[in-house]
Amino acid sequence: MSGRIGIDLGGTKIDAIALSEAGEALFEKRVATPKTYEGIVAAIGSLVQEAGDGKLGIGAPGSRSRVTGLWRNANIVVCNGKPFQADLEAVIGRPVKMENDANCFALSEAIDGAGQGYSVVAFFTVGTALGGGLVVNGKLIVGANGEAGEFGHTALPWPNDSEWPLLPCFCGKAGCAEQYVSGTGLQRDHRCVAGEDISAKEIVARARGGDAQAQASLQRLQDRFARVAANISCVVDPDVFVIGGGLSELPELVEHLAPLISRYSFSGTAEVKVVRAKHGEKSGVRGAARLWD
Repeated sequence: MSGRIGIDLGGTKIDAIALSEAGEALFEKRVATPKTYEGIVAAIGSLVQEAGDGKLGIGAPGSRSRVTGLWRNANIVVCNGKPFQADLEAVIGRPVKMENDANCFALSEAIDGAGQGYSVVAFFTVGTALGGGLVVNGKLIVGANGEAGEFGHTALPWPNDSEWPLLPCFCGKAGCAEQYVSGTGLQRDHRCVAGEDISAKEIVARARGGDAQAQASLQRLQDRFARVAANISCVVDPDVFVIGGGLSELPELVEHLAPLISRYSFSGTAEVKVVRAKHGEKSGVRGAARLWD
């Protein structure tokens, strides 16, 4: 088997895919993510062996430091501080391209997904946390330090009185967007305002059933998301925003986002296009397979 091989490392599962030159899936497999670093390296090595020959790309939380060569900022903490890429290349026996998992999502959607045909694609993945990626003319923008597209760690723009004091983030700062625009942020906000500790899924269900407090929680999420996206527009002014992740399945979140972003834009009247990701949870592994393109 030849072509492109992609691996998507997640907190609970590892996905593998082999794509033909035409982008058709020739091989797919999913395994549970081991708890140890050594187990993760071995599991990825086994998946690659099954997938066969081909250029190999791997998407994973975090990124490789260009100074030390060590992995950093991953929520799979056993990988942090390790020579992850070097260890994988030693086990697999061929070169590996590695990239942040949200960047792989962005690349996949820009090439043959919901962002296909647009010059500048800004991608958000909205789930437990908030990630992002930026693709310009089909090329992933990673930046000098590999930190481009970390939309979840931009500051929440224009906080109102109810949003002070700003919430602490695991990165050590306060006010990061992912503390507000995420499933975790929605759940926390509803708990603080409505006094109910229920899941994001239940909040959505209640909102659809007419519960006023749940509807207000979703409206606050939308408003915060729009502010974050409008802030990104001031930097890159994308042709399209592509939304993926678990919360992208909510029409309430995606369908009414464009006019809100426009309202918060610099001009107040910007033309904004927002679409839902085409490949869903497969975007990450498909994007990893395209890292050599």
